[in-house]
Amino acid sequence: MQKVTMVGHKHRPTMNQEAPTKSKSEKTPTNAYHWYTPRFWVGMLVSTWWKLLWRHRFRATPTSWGMIFTTSLITPFNSICRVLQEVFYGKAIDKFRVEQPPVFIVGHWRSGTTYLHELMMLDPQNTFASTYDCFAPNHFLVTGWIVPKMLWFLLPSRRPMDNVAAGWDRPQEDEFALMNMGLPSPYLTMAFPNEPAEAQNYLDMSGLSEAELNTWKQGLLRFMQALSLRDRKRIVLKSPPHTGRIKTLLEMLPDARFIHIVRDPQVLFPSTMRLWNSLYQSQAMNSAPYWRLEEHVLESHERMYRAFESHKHLIPEGHFCEIRYEDLAKDPLGQLRNIYEKLDLGDFEKVLPKVRPFVESVKDFKTNRHQTDPETLAKIADRWGDYARRYGYKLDLDS
Repeated sequence: MQKVTMVGHKHRPTMNQEAPTKSKSEKTPTNAYHWYTPRFWVGMLVSTWWKLLWRHRFRATPTSWGMIFTTSLITPFNSICRVLQEVFYGKAIDKFRVEQPPVFIVGHWRSGTTYLHELMMLDPQNTFASTYDCFAPNHFLVTGWIVPKMLWFLLPSRRPMDNVAAGWDRPQEDEFALMNMGLPSPYLTMAFPNEPAEAQNYLDMSGLSEAELNTWKQGLLRFMQALSLRDRKRIVLKSPPHTGRIKTLLEMLPDARFIHIVRDPQVLFPSTMRLWNSLYQSQAMNSAPYWRLEEHVLESHERMYRAFESHKHLIPEGHFCEIRYEDLAKDPLGQLRNIYEKLDLGDFEKVLPKVRPFVESVKDFKTNRHQTDPETLAKIADRWGDYARRYGYKLDLDS
């Protein structure tokens, strides 16, 4: 295979970067999104962006007009740079094969997937999709060496929903990359949250035509090929929507490994509500109140986990590991060692010197506390009761 010299490079978490921690209070950090902060949509191609607006008949509130104007100015840059990436790297991407079995971290939003992803990235054997890669999936190979350095100041230092450290070089969900590549994604719902949810069938890949399914597979695979072309290591991807896509991912990558993480639904639900509220406030082109949100959270979980429980038996023995967030928070080193042993990811003792200081630096941070009222708890028990029982969580219906 012809060697390709890449212009991009990667950063990985170091002890100079802060860990993926939660805020000690329920208040949104003061350094949250500003008017100039790039929204998720700025990575779209011109055609993808205008199709999104057209589907919703431009029903945006005046407060979002500035964001729409700015995004409309930037998307042509993405389309031009995409052409450049195709010219310089298109054939190499097409020919490249993802040689090492990738690792997928799956689980519901707010279940600890980000923390686990950060821990896995301390292993120099692994590579990942960064925030910039996911904002600019159409051209990161030609622009990744310069744009993040020039625009480092645009991102907040922490995510507004949970105080987790943010930055162009931080690990990110590849779902954002797929969305910006023009593939259907449930995350498009964030653009117009007061309208019917978008692409919910892509949470479990149900009801798709063969052509739609193949287009999605080809998109994800090509993104992974581009990542591997730049950094020829084992790819570790984290994206909650992948939880309901096990069958599809195995059809694409039969040797893939999966780490599934679960969390107490009494914490999971209010934390997810807070997550989406925060994202809607910063990303949406509708204004609050977001009256569809509660049902959206409940239904998305149900849809994902129906598919997950139906298809997880397809994962070959030795390719699947399941952990609880509570155990990971209590004993991150022990849980990570268990993951490496079960999935045969290499000698964990070689990784330990890099992981231990990182874990020590964040051990005093506390997660947010959530108080759930009896009415909400009853909804959780009714809709997510099977999940709670399956993974050993007791719902306090008397609280």
